[in-house]
Amino acid sequence: MKSVAFLASGDTQMLRASLNFGLHSLQHRGQEGAGIVSNDAGKLNGHRGLGLLSEVFKNERQLSRLTGQAAIGHVRYATAGTSSVDNIQPFLFNFYDGAFALAHNGNLTNAKSLRKELEIDGAIFHSNSDTEILMHLIRRSQKETLCERMKEALNTVKGGFAYLMLTEDSMVAALDPNGFRPLSIGQMVNGAYVVASETCALEVVGAKFIQDVNPGEIITINDEGLKVESFTENTQHAICSMEYIYFARPDSNIAGVNVHSARKNMGRILANEAEIEADMVVGVPNSSLSAASGYAEESGIPYEMGLVKNQYVARTFIQPTQELREQGVRMKLSAVRGVVEGKRVIMVDDSIVRGTTSRRIVNLLKEAGAKEVHVRIASPPLRYPCFYGIDIQTRKELIAANHSIEEIREMIGADSLSFLSEDGLINAIGLDFDAPYSGLCMAYFNGDYPTPLYDYEEHYQATLKEKISFY
Repeated sequence: MKSVAFLASGDTQMLRASLNFGLHSLQHRGQEGAGIVSNDAGKLNGHRGLGLLSEVFKNERQLSRLTGQAAIGHVRYATAGTSSVDNIQPFLFNFYDGAFALAHNGNLTNAKSLRKELEIDGAIFHSNSDTEILMHLIRRSQKETLCERMKEALNTVKGGFAYLMLTEDSMVAALDPNGFRPLSIGQMVNGAYVVASETCALEVVGAKFIQDVNPGEIITINDEGLKVESFTENTQHAICSMEYIYFARPDSNIAGVNVHSARKNMGRILANEAEIEADMVVGVPNSSLSAASGYAEESGIPYEMGLVKNQYVARTFIQPTQELREQGVRMKLSAVRGVVEGKRVIMVDDSIVRGTTSRRIVNLLKEAGAKEVHVRIASPPLRYPCFYGIDIQTRKELIAANHSIEEIREMIGADSLSFLSEDGLINAIGLDFDAPYSGLCMAYFNGDYPTPLYDYEEHYQATLKEKISFY
């Protein structure tokens, strides 16, 4: 389940404002569904549905009845489970001894085997999402306190996860031992706490950043304040490099590194690694604009607005089907003929996954009269699937896993094609953790996964022998 969660605490009026503005600032992370659960003096109420936040909460009454002093919210981008309202989070559980709400960002690599064990033992699941597994594990734990039961459950699940749980008297945040997905904590002027997948949400609601949730930590927020504990000491940073490359907003900071600055550095290094004579640099809106500006500055080639995005079209990468992704590209981008006609253009993009988007954009530029189109990608070739929260789980979906760079160049119709090196990416982001790749997960590029793959291992090994033609 690749998704995002947002959590706030305060009075009812502040709660509604925080949820509205905070979740909207995170809409880029998931567009398939949304939900909110609030806590009003120990009574948990929720609403969820398919679509964007504006669609799910288009009726003001749906939001107005979510009263209270605390809430968790979620926007969904599915990597596990079908696109059904049953899989929309937060999940709300009503037990004889209390109510709980749970939201999850990430993907569990041992979900299939855990679910089988739980079902054999009598568990009944209401969704086919991997998120529900954690609650079953918590309820089956024999530990005395909720915190101890959560610790046991968190040591049982594997993979990438950032969890937020709302109880009748507290809110709990937890991050996997590698910190694949970001999770940050802020504090409002009145002392209320906010936890969000990106720091941009903290800024929007007027919360001051106070700390990141670190790998292996479990954080409890209640009337007594904020308490930090660890559920494991076996931790090692492996932050998802795609957070910096594509997913996160440029105004967010991840592990102290500003996303815009990291992307600009990617462009600068790419300009030195892949020089080419041209008349202008054009960035693909929006996630590539920072890298394009860095490339232009370093190369001395003017930056121009050669592509215009329709801001009212959703992100295409996280659309659930290939057909929708391609349709989205046609709808969202237009080339500016008056800028690119007769010119040699360097088109800077953040990544190439399937190649369909790149081919379409190159065609747009050439149809608008561009003399040459040189494609520069501000990340290394994506050759391996992700099992920690990105919807790329087979090598069949990755053009660079099946074709050489020259073949990709021919397929997308570019006059030249170059990618950022792995070392270039690591240096551009500039993390300094005592961990492989300075604390980044680079598995998408080199196949060096920081954890065992558990349920995915057998199928993954089989796919390494496959070669799929994209021609």
